[in-house]
Amino acid sequence: MEKFAFKTNINCNGCKSAVAPFLGKESRISGWEVDTDSPDKILTVEGENIDSNEIIELITSAGYRIEKL
Repeated sequence: MEKFAFKTNINCNGCKSAVAPFLGKESRISGWEVDTDSPDKILTVEGENIDSNEIIELITSAGYRIEKL
């Protein structure tokens, strides 16, 4: 299991709901969470056989900014 962390602009529950279908459709992702209390809105993703660039593509396709930490 690999764990990835990203800085995002996902800043509320509505934003989380908007990205959930994009992350949920990827079977290689086993879990994710966003720390909306953090100034950097840290998205943590756990999964297997997936790389950070694929996660970045999912989040940008949902309309949000994301960058590797």
